[in-house]
Amino acid sequence: MTHNLLGGPPPTELPDNAAAREALEGGVDPVEVAARHPEYPGAWAALADRAFDAGSVIESYAYARTGYHRGLDQLRRSGWKGHGPIPWEHEANRGFLRALHALGRAAAAIGEDAEAERCRSFLRDSSATAADVLNGGH
Repeated sequence: MTHNLLGGPPPTELPDNAAAREALEGGVDPVEVAARHPEYPGAWAALADRAFDAGSVIESYAYARTGYHRGLDQLRRSGWKGHGPIPWEHEANRGFLRALHALGRAAAAIGEDAEAERCRSFLRDSSATAADVLNGGH
């Protein structure tokens, strides 16, 4: 296994789900995308964002948790061992990173502070760029 220059694990890059990604980009309702591609974390992240924006925090939490777990499954199948970079720059990773961010946001909104902090730390440790982008830094 190749390691990065700092001695840690190599970055994990999830495989692209072109059909699901293109459907979302094309304006297909995330409900339809999630129903057709339940393994796609980007659809669950989009549902979490929509629910949160509508004030439905519990639904946002549930959607985000689903996307988070679907993403973890894919990360593990891609060789991830529970830590190491998950670069935002690799577009196929963005659904998982967005779901992780949405989970932390919803957890904070319901007062689940330990979970919110764990998600913030996990996001920052996985991709500083994702943390900046998703927290409004870019």
